[in-house]
Amino acid sequence: MSKRKLTRRQAWRVKKIQDERTERASKKAGFVDQQLTEGELGDEQEGLVIAHYGSQVDVECQQGNDAGQIFRCHLRANLDTLVTGDRVIWRAGKPTGVIVANQPRESELSRPDMHGQLRPVAANIDYIVIVIAPLPEPHANLIDRYLVAAESVDIEPLILLNKVDLIDDKNRAQIDELLSVYPEIGYRVLNASTQTMDGLAELKAVLKDRTSVFVGQSGVGKSSLINALLPGVDIKVGELSKAHAKGTHTTTTAKLFHFPDGGDLVDSPGIREFGLWHMEREQVLDGFLEFRPYLGGCKFRDCKHQSEPGCELLAALEAGKISERRLASFESIANSLEML
Repeated sequence: MSKRKLTRRQAWRVKKIQDERTERASKKAGFVDQQLTEGELGDEQEGLVIAHYGSQVDVECQQGNDAGQIFRCHLRANLDTLVTGDRVIWRAGKPTGVIVANQPRESELSRPDMHGQLRPVAANIDYIVIVIAPLPEPHANLIDRYLVAAESVDIEPLILLNKVDLIDDKNRAQIDELLSVYPEIGYRVLNASTQTMDGLAELKAVLKDRTSVFVGQSGVGKSSLINALLPGVDIKVGELSKAHAKGTHTTTTAKLFHFPDGGDLVDSPGIREFGLWHMEREQVLDGFLEFRPYLGGCKFRDCKHQSEPGCELLAALEAGKISERRLASFESIANSLEML
């Protein structure tokens, strides 16, 4: 399909908008450079980005008398995009400071933007906490998607069964069967309830001195968990839809919070929707941790691990070394991505 040709007026409007954006960017860069050259800024010091607001960020001072205080900062024009969780070098100013350098990232979470390009949404994460609950009903395929996504960025995932107070004789066996495979693979599974407070002490101990993000379906209680772990923050809680037993997204701005007992949490809608849009079939396969010892040894180089002779993965299945459910989950995920 050929591109629609713009009228002269439309072309003029597009150019006008682009010129205005360029002018705004130039003014911003000039303002920051003027601050730097005129010596209006303080000494360089370490900081932590705790929130991002377009062309500005909130930085928490990490040293000196101002340690723990929050400062609004501009970004130097030559810096890469900063995200919540980035460690930076900054200089205080009146009224606004300037970020002058970005420290190397130990890890990075990304998601596609409106153009399909991967963009970072958080940095320096230690744990991805996959939150599920008895309602909305949890499914292995969804858990496995999050596990694959976590493995793809080399960040340790934790599975958290929230709302354990809703477990009864009707759903206990189903949930036990659903989760039984994960400890065998090597994943940690935790339980919690914000109603009875069960499991919260253990969860706090695990998250202490680490930076974590919570991911999962709407309605599984992520906001309630955060409110229980962060007294006084009061993140808005979305109610479950009675018609569909599903929740609604409630968070709108990425922000880093400190747990009272130590450790940090980065919360944002971009992280909660963290997924697999960008991955190929082989990348998904590698994200199944227990499959890795059997990859690369199949008889055929282009083995699809379905019915081919000499398939190492199918041999491992036959020997009981991997589960049929997980292999079926891989096939389902891979097929769904190929249809995008």
